[in-house]
This record gives sequence, C-alpha cells and structure tokens, in this order.
Amino acid sequence: MTEQKRRRDLVREFLAYIQVERGLAANSLESYRRDLARLTSFAESQGKQADELSRPDLRHWIAALSREGLAPSSVSRAVSAARGFFRFLMLDGHIKEHPAENLDTPQRMAYLPRFLTEDEINQLLDAPDTSTAEGLRDRAMLELMYATGLRVSEMISLRMSDVNFESGLILCRGKGSKERRVPLGKSAIHWVEQYRGVRARMGHETRPQIFLTSMGKPLTRQTAWSIIKRCAASAGLKKISPHTLRHSFATHLLQRGADSRSVQALLGHSDISTTQIYTHITDNQLRLTYDRHHPRARIFHKDEE
Repeated sequence: MTEQKRRRDLVREFLAYIQVERGLAANSLESYRRDLARLTSFAESQGKQADELSRPDLRHWIAALSREGLAPSSVSRAVSAARGFFRFLMLDGHIKEHPAENLDTPQRMAYLPRFLTEDEINQLLDAPDTSTAEGLRDRAMLELMYATGLRVSEMISLRMSDVNFESGLILCRGKGSKERRVPLGKSAIHWVEQYRGVRARMGHETRPQIFLTSMGKPLTRQTAWSIIKRCAASAGLKKISPHTLRHSFATHLLQRGADSRSVQALLGHSDISTTQIYTHITDNQLRLTYDRHHPRARIFHKDEE
C-alpha cells in the first residue's frame, strides 16, 4: 500500500469511527464526507495531505471556503468536521498537536432563520380543510410540529405508541438515535386524537407511524414538505421551509420567557450555541420594540457628546 493511499484511508477510518461511535444518520455522515473532501482537496492544492495541515493552513482554508460563497453556517459545519477529524488523529497517534482547536469561524449569526408570527402560525394551522381525512391529518401534523419543534425527519418517524395522551408527552428519536421527551400541548393532543379516529375508520389503526398517506403508507420527507408548502400557499404565506415551524416554536418560547437551556433540551440540540441563534432573533425584536415604543429611544442630544 502506498503512502498516499494510507493517508487517504485516515478520512475513511474517521468516518467509520464516527458512524459507529455516534450512530450518525446517513445524511449526517454524508455531510462529514463532503466537508472532509473539501479539506482534502484544499490540502492537495497546498501540496500536502490533510493530516499535515497546520493552523495557518486551516485559516487559509476557511478564507477559501468563504470566497467560494459558502454560507457562514456551512463554513462553521466544515470546520466542526475538521476539528473532529484532527481530534481523531490525535487519539490514534497520527499527529501530536490539534491544529483546529479553538479555530475562529465566521459568525453564524449572519444568517437568521425565518420564523412566523403567532398570527401567521394561526393562519397556517387553520389552512387545512378538516372536514376531509387528508385535511385532518394535515392539521394534526402542523399542530404537532409547532407544539413540539420536531424536525420533519423526527415527525415522520413518530409512532402512535410514542405519544402518551394522558401525560401529554411524546418520545422523540433525534439525531444519532438520541431519545428525548417533549411535552405536547392540549391543542395538538386534540387534533392528533381526531386524526387517530380517522385512521381507525380507514383501517390503518395497526400502522405504527402516526402520519400516513391515504394508502396507509408512512409520509416521506418530500410529502411532508409538500403538505406544509400547500398549506402555506393556502394561508397566503411565502418563503416557508420545512424548518419554519421549528424556528417559530423556539422563537415564540423565548419571546414568552422560556430560558435557552430548556429550549435547547426541547429542540434536542447538543450544543447551547446552536440554540443561541434564537436569542439573537428575540434580541433583535426587543431592539425594534424598544425603538418603536420608548419615548426617548430616538432622541439624540448633540451637546451631550
């Protein structure tokens, strides 16, 4: 085996390691593979292998990613993948120093997720025609997503046995197969129970997943997204993404006084910094509210400089 082949295998060994150790989903593993391919490509352009890169090299890599037009969040994700890779190399004895440790990345807050106002949420929830089985399913799905902040992938994999209607809790399996319990509000419970009755009448009561097509098959991510998009169009709402309900859930909780640690647990974020993006959203709203309503917010006295 050539030296070049041996070095390339380090990335493959790392990917196999995190797949086993962290139980990553296929799409998360693919993100790591793609980001480390960027790192390897950059190293080759410098006449080096990835495990030979120094801290200054990595700073140049980050700058190159930004020049390519990658969003700050994508650059931060790539740097996170590189950190994990170099940490693995240290643990395995391939390198003696961690070149990516405490490496600065572009501010992720350059991107603020879109969220709906409470009035817009109500318009979206009212959009499905609940006189039909399909509309009742759509209403129950939207209510549950807004009530819990679940990702679309988490929502479509929910089973009826994961819902405790008496205690108002659901068991969610998130990224890396991590489980968390999330409260379910009375409105969401009501609509899910209504849909459960419709499922039974359609002969689908034995199906494990909650949300099904009219043929009794589990919803796919694409189908769930098309439902959200259709309901948004019916409600006159634009630029709605699959994550909009999740963003709205977190933002509204913080706006009404929830602490960020509790919201972190509800969302299933492993790092509080991921949750803190919503704090910036609510800070911006506080600033706008203050400037709009405080009687002296916009008064400037030049003689007091």
